[in-house]
Amino acid sequence: MLSLTDQEIDRISSQLLKGMVCFFQIDKRKIHQMPDDEDYFNYDLTPEEEDILDEIDANPDNYAEFTKMEISQEHQIMQDFIDRQVKERNLAEDLVNALTKPKSLTAFKFLIDESKYKDQWQEYRKGKYRDWVREQVDGFNYAED
Repeated sequence: MLSLTDQEIDRISSQLLKGMVCFFQIDKRKIHQMPDDEDYFNYDLTPEEEDILDEIDANPDNYAEFTKMEISQEHQIMQDFIDRQVKERNLAEDLVNALTKPKSLTAFKFLIDESKYKDQWQEYRKGKYRDWVREQVDGFNYAED
């Protein structure tokens, strides 16, 4: 059964927020991160990263993979943040409107970074990502049963 410390959860969630994918090596309790190939398809892996991927392919049961949220999940936490935290009606409307745009994540970030809610948003999002990592641990443990 996989269990992570709060420190490991924090480290994984921080890497996911940076656009990385993480692999937790169960026997050594080591976290490996590398760019998510969906976001960095032109990225050339380092020899170390290639070695890690080869080891994962050779021994997949010794690794748990952690991925970032899907766009729809990100949108939902943004909407929840707006509903629960943003008190100014005009800003809330602007943020909701930003979520309907083609580059919604960028538009939302631009607006929130220029507001008094920037720090609150970052903490809220970090908390949601910690929960997301815990959900993935639960999913990993469920799949093993």
